[in-house]
Amino acid sequence: MGGETPESQPAAPGVTMPAGVPADFDPVSEAKRLLRSIRAGALATLTPDGFPLATLVNVATAFDGSPVLLMSGLSAHTKNLAAEPRASVLLSEGGKGDPLAHARLTVVGTVVRIDNADARAALKARFLARHPKSALYADFGDFAFWRFGVKRALLNGGFARAAEFTAEALLSDVSGAGELETIEADALAHMNADHAEAVRLYATRLLGEKDGRWRATGVDPDGMDLALGDLTTRLPFPKRVTDGNQLRGVLASLGKQARDAAAK
Repeated sequence: MGGETPESQPAAPGVTMPAGVPADFDPVSEAKRLLRSIRAGALATLTPDGFPLATLVNVATAFDGSPVLLMSGLSAHTKNLAAEPRASVLLSEGGKGDPLAHARLTVVGTVVRIDNADARAALKARFLARHPKSALYADFGDFAFWRFGVKRALLNGGFARAAEFTAEALLSDVSGAGELETIEADALAHMNADHAEAVRLYATRLLGEKDGRWRATGVDPDGMDLALGDLTTRLPFPKRVTDGNQLRGVLASLGKQARDAAAK
């Protein structure tokens, strides 16, 4: 399912789908949703003798959507990556019934350890927002943050729904979004402290999630990540956001939609 053939069709730049997928299938939105909302995945690394080893890891995302891992140097997969950085991670939401009927995304690339202090701090903040219990060991000397350099990705959205992505098609375009990245922590704190009801309505009225004290855990040009305990969901933005003014405008508009939905 690589380039365009009579059996495949381009869905968007950098996205290829097989012929015959349903017209209502939006592969980009589905892939980005899975990338940003799945909290754990099966990491496949290569052992010294060349065999693949699959292990379970917690996953978060960098500002652009690149998968981020927090791993101990004692783990077999960490030792494998130190010697051979090529890897893949399977992100699957699962559910009732046939497991193959549910959406999953496989991300392929190279995984590198992040030692730069500023870059590590940024990844740590995003990782702990998704996995707060990891704060218990995140600063242990044998733990480090690792980031995927995404090469490509494969989406299986259930039966007859599939697509292949380049890195550019999967990840968020962060060009010109430096201000948004800088204010992310303050924006999240403000939403959770002063607009908690709006965050709850985003989740329950716009996304159909169960009621509860939902919190905003991440924001990027394409959307906002929300969490309720171990539950996670993704609020996509109707248009790309790169600064504080745009973010306020989009969140206000979505808040009105949510309140209107709640009033019906």
